Amino acid sequence: MADRPSSGEIFGVPYNFDRPSFRNLLSSYWQPGEGMLVEKPFGIGYTVNLANWRSWIVLAVAGALVWQETKSESKADAEADDEDEPVEVIVD
Repeated sequence: MADRPSSGEIFGVPYNFDRPSFRNLLSSYWQPGEGMLVEKPFGIGYTVNLANWRSWIVLAVAGALVWQETKSESKADAEADDEDEPVEVIVD
């Protein structure tokens, strides 16, 4: 079996399958000199850079959307309980 590299890039997308250390994980998510997206410490693709203020805005918007979805699902469940009653239909 040929030795395959455990990190590199395929079609412009980075990958890294080296065993991550705790220090490597922390340094991957906090890179003050980099942009909003940085390479993942383990796996394929990119992740957010928590040292960048834009990342916090993206996380806040995503959290707000998830909160709104769960709130609307609970409201829909409450309305579905009201709809279980029989409905009278009049046909002329």
